[in-house]
Amino acid sequence: MSYDFDRSPARRNTDSLKWQRYGEALPLWVADMDFVSPEPVLAALRERVAHGVFGYGAPPEELTEAIQARLVDLYRWTVTPEQIVYLPGLVCGLNVVCRAIGEPGDAVLVQTPVYPPFLSAPEHQGRQLLTVQLNAETRDGRLYYTSKDAAFAATLTPRTRLFMLCHPHNPVGRAFGVAELTRLAELCERHDLTVCSDEIHCDLLLDGRKHVPFATLSPEIAQRCITLMAPSKTFNIAGLGASFAIIQNPKLRQRFKQAMRGIVPDANILSLNAALAAYRHGGDWLRELLVYLSANRDYVVDYVARHLPGVRATVPEATYLLWLDCREAGLSGNPHQFFLKHAGVALNDGTTFGAGGEGFVRLNFGCPRATLAGGLERMRAALAKNS
Repeated sequence: MSYDFDRSPARRNTDSLKWQRYGEALPLWVADMDFVSPEPVLAALRERVAHGVFGYGAPPEELTEAIQARLVDLYRWTVTPEQIVYLPGLVCGLNVVCRAIGEPGDAVLVQTPVYPPFLSAPEHQGRQLLTVQLNAETRDGRLYYTSKDAAFAATLTPRTRLFMLCHPHNPVGRAFGVAELTRLAELCERHDLTVCSDEIHCDLLLDGRKHVPFATLSPEIAQRCITLMAPSKTFNIAGLGASFAIIQNPKLRQRFKQAMRGIVPDANILSLNAALAAYRHGGDWLRELLVYLSANRDYVVDYVARHLPGVRATVPEATYLLWLDCREAGLSGNPHQFFLKHAGVALNDGTTFGAGGEGFVRLNFGCPRATLAGGLERMRAALAKNS
């Protein structure tokens, strides 16, 4: 089957947060694609709705089996059913991890710039937030980020208990390789840190790259790792709320489940049915999506280099999110506000991603090419008028 990603249903004046938040501005911000989800997912939802009864549900055994098979097929990673803990969303998982690990006043380390809930979850759960900036380099005129191992170690305190890793990384688009991950793993082992690895974008690797789950680096790392995954970003079903944690250490898993009790609802029955259909039958759609996203990425990277003077872009290895450095574009003030006001384009404000985000914006290229082209042309015209 060939999917037409150039067509998208109208989302303005619907319940879409993406298309409502900034009024008439063209939304290229939140990590929500404008593509229709795979037909097998839609069919599964229609069938479940037709049943007509929506009582309390439980994760179907078939979904657990599909996740297990997927992990083996993709990563040669064998997990047992009890090691999979279902959640209603990834942000919930980040907060549960912070609540479960350590005691109030203990510290959590994150690398910035990073997805904003990494910055808020520790403090929501009475933990101290520690941040260390990723190393920003210029390679062939474009942005590239790596971990700073010495700075990582120097930021730790005697009360640091948890490291939260974004892998693949949002917003800088890195798909970390084995060598980088191994160095991080060695640091975590040396300093006795539990690791929460957010791998929600793990299916969205571009250019044929392969994801390496952090927990698969070694049996020792698996025992100190909580991995968060979901079909939500991959198959554009984030609004349904389905996610899961993989926790192979039984003591760690018990602490995680204890932290959930009384405050975390079950994943809803529609999301579970959608997840099962996506994992079972969404492969063809995903393969075509990755081709389209890669072409969109190449289009926007080339456009930025040619037509947005003073702006530098990452070249994402994963995700559908581009990180733009606007510090040399001659703008006075916040680039998010500039493009919203003068171009009518809504992007994510880089300051919300923590240290290293000031002067940056995040752009979502998970949309039809015409939408992307229109937004970029608006940005070009605004910069030209500002010069």
